[in-house]
Amino acid sequence: MSGKKGSCGDAEQQCPAGRNEMTLDELPVGATATIVKVLSKTRGRKKFADVGLVPGQELLMEAHAPFGGLLRVKVMETSMALHRDDAANIVLKTGE
Repeated sequence: MSGKKGSCGDAEQQCPAGRNEMTLDELPVGATATIVKVLSKTRGRKKFADVGLVPGQELLMEAHAPFGGLLRVKVMETSMALHRDDAANIVLKTGE
């Protein structure tokens, strides 16, 4: 086990296709991951940096909206909602 409760790699939470890297929109609820990069095509890239979505920052996926449009993530001590399209441009690394 990884020691990080709920991170991909635990028996309870598996990363899609067993990968170690994924985008934020693929992260399962309850899983933690570290931001590797924010792709340059992302609209509002500076706005993401202003709220803590920067490489090296750990985050937790709290919830997916019932119809799939929004994701709720926790960064530091703040929960925020992101559009799934924007989350697809944030690359994460899951730990073991």
